[in-house]
Amino acid sequence: MSEFGTLRIEGVSRSFAGHAALADLSLDIERGEFIALLGPSGCGKSTALNCLAGLLPLSAGRIWLDDRRLDTLPPHRRGFGMVFQNYALFPHLSVRRNIAFGLQMRRLPRAEVRARTEDAIRLVRLEEHAAKLPGQLSGGQQQRVAIARAVVVSPSLVLMDEPLSNLDAKLRLEMRTEIRRLHQRLGLTTVYVTHDQEEALSLADRLVVLRAGRVQQIGTPEELHTRPANAHVADFMGFRNLLALQAGAVTGDRVTVDVEGVPFTGTALAPVQPGDAVLAAVRPEQLTVAGEGLPCVVEVVEYQGRELAVEARTEGGLLLHLRTTARLAPGDPIAVGARDLLIYPADGGA
Repeated sequence: MSEFGTLRIEGVSRSFAGHAALADLSLDIERGEFIALLGPSGCGKSTALNCLAGLLPLSAGRIWLDDRRLDTLPPHRRGFGMVFQNYALFPHLSVRRNIAFGLQMRRLPRAEVRARTEDAIRLVRLEEHAAKLPGQLSGGQQQRVAIARAVVVSPSLVLMDEPLSNLDAKLRLEMRTEIRRLHQRLGLTTVYVTHDQEEALSLADRLVVLRAGRVQQIGTPEELHTRPANAHVADFMGFRNLLALQAGAVTGDRVTVDVEGVPFTGTALAPVQPGDAVLAAVRPEQLTVAGEGLPCVVEVVEYQGRELAVEARTEGGLLLHLRTTARLAPGDPIAVGARDLLIYPADGGA
């Protein structure tokens, strides 16, 4: 497939039995970008990927590759590589032959097919399994075959639907790095579906967060990590503490909120007025165990290496999640401070 400049997704929608699984998705993807579609199960991210691949017809909208319309073409004429959640390997072909299949269909010279296939096998660390059939492999090994088969043909666009979902934690981290290296080395354009925000942040140039089929925010990892557009995005991006409060004093974008008699100050990401119902979002690592602050009692402590994940409850029954290096145990009284709160209007929350 020839190189392209921009892949344009214009108002793409897909409905099932009158229900919109994907609604009005518009996105320009530049050649060489790594785009992650991110969101919880049922948000429409896999539907979007399948529409792009041609596996689902559109209910509305268009897809363009520069000035060439794609949504009217069948999947095999779009020239995309795809890695499915369920592997979709040929059960009667060995690992080596599965990976080589796409190259053979392109009628490349036998020596080139052999060399590129062996390179791909080494990339996903399956040298010892190259002669085996898919049924003789673990789920993680099958997934690595699927990744190798998709990228060995060096397509201009690679579509990946949660390709690391069946790998153990160590291999997942290793393969995450390999996918990014491969993307950069081959100059690929990648659209990657995941529900794992850490995975998306580490891999993508831009993230598209979906909820109930609709785009909530499009931005760089830093933008989504530091300034989520709404409380739903904040919740999904790791702001585990979403506190329903009332706005106090407002000075510009600085808002004071009262938590059981203790004042905290945060940044409003949308206009709020004193007295408005708001949601205050704060990450566990942004809550601190301080000499003064909100009185709490520790309920649960989880050891996580260099720090502890702690659940603590206020006198009024509010549950807080924090991370700390302080040595704590269930039943300990603590005072909790906070920094970098984000304030959202309650009617625009999750």
